[in-house]
Amino acid sequence: MELAAFITVGAIALILALLLPVVVRPLLARAGVLDVPNARSSHQIPTIRGMGITTAVALPAAVLVAIFLPQSGPGNQGALILVVIVALMLAAATIGWIEDIRGLSVKVRASLQLLVGGAATAAVAIIDPGQQQLWLIPAGAIAVAAYINVANFMDGINGISGMHGLLVGGLYAYAGYATGHSWLVYVGIAIAMAFAGFLPWNLGRNNVFLGDVGSYLLGASIAVTAMCAFLSGVPVEYIFSPVLIYLTDTFVTFLRRLLAGERWYVAHREHVYQRLTIVGLSHGAATAVVSLATLLVSLLGIAAARGGEMVQLIATAAGFLIVLAYLRSPTLFQRYLGRRAKRSS
Repeated sequence: MELAAFITVGAIALILALLLPVVVRPLLARAGVLDVPNARSSHQIPTIRGMGITTAVALPAAVLVAIFLPQSGPGNQGALILVVIVALMLAAATIGWIEDIRGLSVKVRASLQLLVGGAATAAVAIIDPGQQQLWLIPAGAIAVAAYINVANFMDGINGISGMHGLLVGGLYAYAGYATGHSWLVYVGIAIAMAFAGFLPWNLGRNNVFLGDVGSYLLGASIAVTAMCAFLSGVPVEYIFSPVLIYLTDTFVTFLRRLLAGERWYVAHREHVYQRLTIVGLSHGAATAVVSLATLLVSLLGIAAARGGEMVQLIATAAGFLIVLAYLRSPTLFQRYLGRRAKRSS
């Protein structure tokens, strides 16, 4: 019974994400919703952005349907959690859409992100009487706002956000299956399929961008899902490992720029994934490096969650090595490509 429900949710997200751009893309083109290249961009010509508005319809629609489908797992709050997640998705996407169309100041944008994150956390605390602790609200607000910006910062090359949504969504769906939380399976499948449906449009000949509406949706969806999973007792290894590469890339880049005395909020191309394209990798190859590192760390996280103390120790050490290798990957690829160029000359 639940298998059919899971398939239904995934099919709704995928079909809507694939078909809606057929209608929306010409409208965005006529409206002049364009991404103009800047210091953070990896493209050279103005390109249609804001296509994430289609994902912002497909994803909440699929989760909305899941509210009325069979729920199982600890407690009886699954449907209510899904309501909170849908509300946050719509709120975050709305903020991103306004940013795409009109622009928002840094203070207003940050305030709105913190507001929706705090409201979602408060709602979850009300749903679950065991989580009614005041410290959760500011912590949840900061976590949601932070990951919205992480997803936005990391959305700089073709394919990277779509693959991140596909991978993290799929891994969260597995976490829900492994821990018996059907609401988490629904949300994970919906995230995975909605962003999978965006990939052909992003990677095709006439590629388009998510824009802030899409990257805000991606970050908020993952953050609120992770927060609800944590509060529902899902092991932290399932929650944290799929986002570790994105978090590490963003934090290390921020720290490096801060220590160098640079203005961290100014557009730049110093993230690991951006430096991979600078040294010569294509967008697809750089996305593959990020995705492979994410998948490997996540599999090790699953092993740590399911294994004994020795397995946890080995998996943690291996995950640490993968993160270090990812951070060093631009230098490693630069050396490799340089040697190959010398051999061919």
